[in-house]
Amino acid sequence: MKKVVIRKCIVTGESHEKKALIRVVRTPIGEVVIDKSGRLNGRGAYVVRRKEAILQAKKKNSFGRALEVEIPESLYLELLELVSE
Repeated sequence: MKKVVIRKCIVTGESHEKKALIRVVRTPIGEVVIDKSGRLNGRGAYVVRRKEAILQAKKKNSFGRALEVEIPESLYLELLELVSE
């Protein structure tokens, strides 16, 4: 039996299974990308798959603080697109 991996959303503080969250990663070269596989190398931050949570993350600069890097506007647009699917 596989162990269920639990991660915490940086916006809501809720704990969920890793599969239920979206991972955003700061790679070792400083690039910020969405990690769809959950295995990219680098510092990661998780957010729930809800539009409100992503908008709140943008407003509070949650990803910027968690990943210690400037977050491009295009990342938030990509996240919103991913959630709407």
